[in-house]
Amino acid sequence: MTDPTTTPGTTPGTASGTTGTTGPVGAAAALTATVVRLKLSLLRNGMRQSAGRRAAFVASAALALVVALLQLLGLMGLRGHAHAADVAVPGAALLALGWALLPLFFPGGDETLDPTRLVLLPLRPRPLVRALLAASLVGIGPLFTLLVLTGCVLAVAHGAAGYGVAVVAVVLALLVCVALARTVAAANVRLLTSRKGRDLAVLSGLVIAIGTQLVNFGARRLGSAGLGQLRPVTDVLSWVPPASAVGAVHSASDGSYGIALAQLAVSAAGLAALIALWARSLTRLMTSPDGSTLQAADVATRDRSSTGLGRLLPGGRTGPVMERSLRYIWRDPKTKAAWVTSLAIGLIVPVFNAVQGTGSIYFACFAAGMLGIQMYNQFGQDTSAFWMVAQTISSPRDAYAELRGRALALLLITLPYATLVTVLTTALLGDWPRLPEVLGLSLALLGAMLATGAWASARFPYSIPQEGHKNVAPGQAGLAWISIFGGMVAAALLCSPVITLLICLKVSSDGDAWTWILLPTGAAYGTTITWLGLHLAAPRLTTRLPEILTAVSKG
Repeated sequence: MTDPTTTPGTTPGTASGTTGTTGPVGAAAALTATVVRLKLSLLRNGMRQSAGRRAAFVASAALALVVALLQLLGLMGLRGHAHAADVAVPGAALLALGWALLPLFFPGGDETLDPTRLVLLPLRPRPLVRALLAASLVGIGPLFTLLVLTGCVLAVAHGAAGYGVAVVAVVLALLVCVALARTVAAANVRLLTSRKGRDLAVLSGLVIAIGTQLVNFGARRLGSAGLGQLRPVTDVLSWVPPASAVGAVHSASDGSYGIALAQLAVSAAGLAALIALWARSLTRLMTSPDGSTLQAADVATRDRSSTGLGRLLPGGRTGPVMERSLRYIWRDPKTKAAWVTSLAIGLIVPVFNAVQGTGSIYFACFAAGMLGIQMYNQFGQDTSAFWMVAQTISSPRDAYAELRGRALALLLITLPYATLVTVLTTALLGDWPRLPEVLGLSLALLGAMLATGAWASARFPYSIPQEGHKNVAPGQAGLAWISIFGGMVAAALLCSPVITLLICLKVSSDGDAWTWILLPTGAAYGTTITWLGLHLAAPRLTTRLPEILTAVSKG
């Protein structure tokens, strides 16, 4: 009797189009081929969408290939160098770190990274893992990694044993990198497709900026002290996959065959562990519902009117305004990215320069300056929701209360942060007698930026697009430049009295004994100038509500 689920020309138990493939091995091979063809189709169709996308793909592929070839040649140039392994082994570890971070910050870069697209298909996790692993080897990233890993092993390989182990090491290291990316993506797929996942993508630029500073700092240290400083790091990474595979090539070239075999075993064990975790994550994704299918009864019944933060804030209008601003900082991706970037740069600039011995204690003012910028364009982060705020402003008094609440929310973070950065910079430089004057100058600068930021927010508002990586809506770039840079120039001019006092004390014969007076003077001046700025901006905010609402709603 014929099985009704089969079609002519196929074997029972197999899908149409897989003629002649019987058993689990043939089915797994057919699935792997299908997924690889799917990956190629995605790449091909992506280039067909527009000439611009096709040109961007070709340009990025050419650039990646050139960089990879240069890396390959540079690593091959280290052959015979005493510290070749100190470059090759950490280099493999950095490649793996890049593969681990890639799906977190760029989840939309590869459609096949999202396994939830396949949950409705009758596929088992184990064959699907093999198929996705094979498909992951197709693309620019795997080719770049293959070339760099080849350079890493060639830099340390010598003799027949070394080259033989190098072949195995390259394959193992490449598979570990790809499996690591897939495991991270599968374990965090719910996060990556949520609002918090988009927050990570927005913050990717910050990670790149901080990483650049760390690489620059490390390069300077290595340039002055030599590659020998990396030897302890190399000894540790030689036993961490996938760098252990490169370490195995180095050990085999030196005749330590037992150690080389153990290091290869560590890499193989790491690959097996990653595949097991990946398969477990896929099983969970295919068999458990996500949050969108569950009834969130506790969320509906939860009382959100009184949070712990709200009870600590002032009463009246000020408290709710402060809480709303703090929630924007925590929840809105663009606002969060701006704050985290400012916090990072405000710390990196003074601290890194102090550690390198090339900085000035006055670099600590970067902390107050970077966070003071957040006072500019206060209403742009509200976008079209600003109309709800506008309904509550009917007089300059209401406008002043609104601006004061936003300024106090900013001060709640900025004051302790600026103080911490100033103290840390002073400690690194060992210049404690100048702490009061620098802290006073920071407080005066912060007050000036709060004052000019409040006025600029009412006079030059602009919209912040919620989608994409643009921070200014089309046609409003001029407003943004005038608001931020014009306000910063005005803030510098407003700080001139405190700067003049500092210069006068420095040129005076006994002025160093009186520089402590800059701390209370800067605090009082910053408070006064903030109060004046808010009072001057309040009437303008009241009269310009329609224009502000139109400007911030364009995004």
